[in-house]
Amino acid sequence: MLIKQDFYFNSLDANRKLHIRMPDRGEPPFPVMYFFDGHNLFNDEDATFGKSWGLNDYCSGWDKQLIIVGIECAHEGNQRMSEYLPYGMKSGWLKGIEPLGEQTMNGIINELKPYIDSVFPTIPFRECTAIGGSSMGGLMAAYGVVKYNSLISKAACVSPSIGSVRTQLWHDMDSAGLSPDTRVYLSWGTMEGYGTIKDPNEEDKSSHIYKTCRATANRVIFAGGKAKLYCQIGGHHCEADWEKQLGIFMPFLWEE
Repeated sequence: MLIKQDFYFNSLDANRKLHIRMPDRGEPPFPVMYFFDGHNLFNDEDATFGKSWGLNDYCSGWDKQLIIVGIECAHEGNQRMSEYLPYGMKSGWLKGIEPLGEQTMNGIINELKPYIDSVFPTIPFRECTAIGGSSMGGLMAAYGVVKYNSLISKAACVSPSIGSVRTQLWHDMDSAGLSPDTRVYLSWGTMEGYGTIKDPNEEDKSSHIYKTCRATANRVIFAGGKAKLYCQIGGHHCEADWEKQLGIFMPFLWEE
């Protein structure tokens, strides 16, 4: 069952639509996974570019039963980038964007999660709480599992826009004291335009995105956690290709 409802975030002084998928079988209570860009998860008609991740179909055919909470982004101007940017930038393509990423995560942790846990049959513990997203949402998933590791144990960082803020994120990771049961998935596609791709049909370990994801994963592993890197050969920066990764990152986070 899919539920759509508005939720007011005091931290942002704004309403955001929630796209919530309840399990279609199994006995409650259930683990919960929060996703950024929730409108892109389930239905093509809701998706920004007319193609969703197909997450409803995937979950219907998967043995593991979760509650999925998709949080729709702001759609006006640069608001999405602002709400998904946890650090202020003095240069680069994000220069001048107001960093509201911490307010966004604060609202998820201190406002939305308590609401979801009170209304739906959840298992509220960190071991049963995950977060995920793509692009800027992937960056926010990485930020969320680092800054709120006491409440979130798993993160799917799909094509994450980490590069521009890697120094700040890595600093937070090095000082966070990640729990050894933390799991983080990081991916990229060879056709996303990161660095110089020598051959779009082969993984290029000299590319900028590989080095960024590898260094991020190394910090998780150094803390005793598990990290999975995935290079999608021929993968573009789009929902159609991110859908193909569901069967890779969902089992890694929840089953292995």
